Amino acid sequence: MQFFFLQVANTNNATNYFPIALQLIFAVGLIATIIVLSDYLGPKRKTSDKLQNFESGIEIKGNARQPMAIKYFLVAILFVLFDVEVIFFYPYAVNFKELGKEGFIAVAMFVGLFVAGFIYIIKKGALDWED
Repeated sequence: MQFFFLQVANTNNATNYFPIALQLIFAVGLIATIIVLSDYLGPKRKTSDKLQNFESGIEIKGNARQPMAIKYFLVAILFVLFDVEVIFFYPYAVNFKELGKEGFIAVAMFVGLFVAGFIYIIKKGALDWED
């Protein structure tokens, strides 16, 4: 079995890769040129306002190293978990006619497990902010 990766026909010589190499060289050169020119041509006025940490326009209050409640991280992890599970509905939605009854049963089991996990999380109180 032969694998053709960026090749034309069966020839395996370096000329087939020349356009790709040329594009990579051009891209890296353009990026380097833009960075160097912006450093040399850009304004260099340092003021106390510019040297402060930027907090999205909000006034800085306290130390950023304060401990955070573990509930925040738990909710963030649960969001990612359920968000990724929802992504698996897309392939079913695209191919639901071809999958037939077996596909529907598989997705129904998936949704059942999904809902069971959600009920478990609610029963455990993982989404309750008040302690």
